[in-house]
Amino acid sequence: MSLARRTFVIGGHITPFIGKKHPDFIWKGHPDYGTVTNPTLEDYIQRAVDGALSATGVPASAIEKAWVGNFVGELFSNQGHLGAAVVGTHPDLLYKPVMRVEGACASGGLAFASAVESIQAGTNVALVAGVEVQTTQSARTGGDYLARASHYARQRSIDDFTFPALFARRAKAVQELGVTEEDIGRVSVKAYANANRNPLAHMKAVSMDLQTASAAGDTNPAFLSNEELAPYMKVSDCSQVSDGGAALVVVSEEGLRALGKTPSDAVEVVSVSHATGNLWEDTDPTRLLVTAHAVGKLFADAGITADDVDVAEVHDCFTVTELLMMEAIGWGQRGQAAAWVREGRTDIGGDKPINTGGGLVGFGHPVGATGVKQIVEIWRQMKGRCGDYQLPEVPAVGLTVNMGGDDKTVVASVLRNH
Repeated sequence: MSLARRTFVIGGHITPFIGKKHPDFIWKGHPDYGTVTNPTLEDYIQRAVDGALSATGVPASAIEKAWVGNFVGELFSNQGHLGAAVVGTHPDLLYKPVMRVEGACASGGLAFASAVESIQAGTNVALVAGVEVQTTQSARTGGDYLARASHYARQRSIDDFTFPALFARRAKAVQELGVTEEDIGRVSVKAYANANRNPLAHMKAVSMDLQTASAAGDTNPAFLSNEELAPYMKVSDCSQVSDGGAALVVVSEEGLRALGKTPSDAVEVVSVSHATGNLWEDTDPTRLLVTAHAVGKLFADAGITADDVDVAEVHDCFTVTELLMMEAIGWGQRGQAAAWVREGRTDIGGDKPINTGGGLVGFGHPVGATGVKQIVEIWRQMKGRCGDYQLPEVPAVGLTVNMGGDDKTVVASVLRNH
């Protein structure tokens, strides 16, 4: 959508994203197991909201409306009705209109889009949060829960791990176009290398080399039971099953002034696009058609092209997805994005850096928080707040693409620095 009212993000907060292999995650092999517990859904909502209000200096009383993105709180945490949970983070949010938004892995992006639409309608100061806890169940049970984002009746039986299998199908298809396992492995290596520089990342303490990422082995198994698809999905190709939260504050130009801030303190939201596909059918596995539609409309509304984008946060739920995202954006023709990765163009030091904090593969993927985290990450890069993974040159134009399901719900945003 083109924005009639100028809209700004003035900052936010991301909690650490944690889960198995994170040094602070409590599991049966952890020395503190039995004496310390992992943060709960309630904890992450509280920490994300508190952090965003503190980081921006916005009092809770100034928030007019709020949204929270979450996918399956009812299943992993036995808790829904999370709009009221956000109100519970601060007494001054009592009686404010707050809504939970769900769109699978695009829940956070939808929460952000909802807030931007509200700014267009007259709201001046809005809060956006995203949260997910996914480590309360086994990987197999969690895989079943997450399969609700697919067409469950038709696709659940493809494998115990439905979504890895669906994207293994895509990996198989792109390899038939000439993309190699090593090409896909390079995406994983980049993600882990970036995460190793990011203190908030789930995989901050785990390294990945190209030899390991390029072929299945004892330390990097191909884990699907579907014999046809198993060779095309390894552990290193997957986003992380993470817990975490993120929140940000979005304002109108009037809200910016009322809070005593200027455009130089913020990043401007140039355009937001939301597109939805048909859950009941599959499309070309070598293309993300809904993503391409969303980004095409986004660029048209913003009056820019892919060449104008300096940094991107894209939805790499699996390594092959990042390659397909690049092509949907216009960074590489069909089957050619892998060449950009081989050439280092998407590295932190490259000309088109992608997922500088590690993306979903390295930073982690607490489902409802991801779309919010992407916006905060672009803000941090534009304001020089990324520390060891800060880009060499401060970007002027940033892109986020948050995807739900197998390219079924997509929210994309263009942000401009001042």
